[in-house]
Amino acid sequence: MAFLLGLVLAKLNANFSLIWLPIAGLLLGASWLTTGQLSKACSLLLLGVVLGWWRGQVFTQQLLAYTGLNNQKVTITATATTDAVYDRASQLSFDVANIHLQAPAKRAMLGQIGVTGYGVSMVHRGDMVKVTGKLFQTRGARQARIGFAQLSYIHGDTAAINTVRLRFLSGMQSALPEPLASFGLGLLIGQRNTLPQIITLQLSVVGLTHLIAVSGYNLTILMRGVRRLTGKRSKYQTTMLSLLIISVFLLFSGFSASIVRAALVSMLSLGAWYYGRRLRPLLVVLLPAALTAGWYPLYLWSDLGWHLSFLAFFGILIVAPLLTTRFHHMHRSHPLALMLIESLAAEAMTLPVTMLIFGQISLTSLLANVLVVPMVPIAMFLSMIAGLGGLLAPSLAGWLAWPARLVLTYMLDVVHVLSRLPHAATKLTMTVVELLVAYAIIVLLSLVMWHKTRLKHGIITEIKSSNLGEVS
Repeated sequence: MAFLLGLVLAKLNANFSLIWLPIAGLLLGASWLTTGQLSKACSLLLLGVVLGWWRGQVFTQQLLAYTGLNNQKVTITATATTDAVYDRASQLSFDVANIHLQAPAKRAMLGQIGVTGYGVSMVHRGDMVKVTGKLFQTRGARQARIGFAQLSYIHGDTAAINTVRLRFLSGMQSALPEPLASFGLGLLIGQRNTLPQIITLQLSVVGLTHLIAVSGYNLTILMRGVRRLTGKRSKYQTTMLSLLIISVFLLFSGFSASIVRAALVSMLSLGAWYYGRRLRPLLVVLLPAALTAGWYPLYLWSDLGWHLSFLAFFGILIVAPLLTTRFHHMHRSHPLALMLIESLAAEAMTLPVTMLIFGQISLTSLLANVLVVPMVPIAMFLSMIAGLGGLLAPSLAGWLAWPARLVLTYMLDVVHVLSRLPHAATKLTMTVVELLVAYAIIVLLSLVMWHKTRLKHGIITEIKSSNLGEVS
């Protein structure tokens, strides 16, 4: 928490002096020689704030490479981080990272740039391209955008994993018609840039956008499958196979904020399970947050997906168990009731931000989650079979894909019907002050429930490692 606070101070342009680093270190060392726990905690918190502050200031200095380039013609070489799609102006649209400015000067640049332009037939994730056009700085996850750019191809990504990924995508698209193929890819690996805009809008109206934004839920399903297959044979084999699947999944889906968070949580759960340890919920939320924001502070500063991911995770991991234990005995809860409580907790945590940013709320979200989310594991498995069928046995792809076709059609039909209900999405805005008050109330109520439930029922303050992966 202190480290994240330091990053926030750096974003607020608070000046940092390097003298604070040795001061914080000396105070920590001095407090460790005493027996007082309060002095140790305070010095450790000070060190966390100073380290976060320093890291944020260093990163801010590196972002100064964009200074003076706004509304200027530039030439960059960069690596595509998404597969390109055609936008409304018939331009190829994709994102790039690993950016090197070639003109008007030469220097490396951090962050991510959105690119739209002409000049090449296709750009796949991992390809290196040369981009020439006017640069405009933006807010959010991207630091800038270059529109109507002249594109030229430098070289492609020859990694085996990327070749397999592209062949699997082709197999899926040959086995299933659109938009089922794109929806299946969204469920499996979070690829949503090929999904028709109307489907994306309908998913947003009913509060199911998280299904095609690859996150911990996708990874959780894979981890459960591995444990069921190998959990009773060898703990070591289960751990190694799980780590391998996490690595492959990251390479397939890309390193988005939500999936990096889910991968860290899954690896924490694997380590705890392997060594027979337990983890506290707040630690499971804050440690991945500090690690991801420390590695790439822009997650904390401007990535909405990062914020929504951790807010929903806090709701599922902390608020939902408090509600369940407070109003319903955990061991007697029906799976459907648990899913409703978890959905409600995640909605409550993310609702203020969505109201602030998008100015609307979904009144059909809970119903949509109940009707659609239980089908996601089945849809993922059947979509994978369809994709493999299109890849390995094209002549049988139609027969292998029809179960996935039925399930995916059902899910999209439910989304379509619910999105057409009157007032499915209602416009409702929230100010920053109201947002802060709302989260203060949620935190206060959570503390009250935690205190009362701990005294009355002896609430579980630690997570069994075998269950942690189920909420990643």
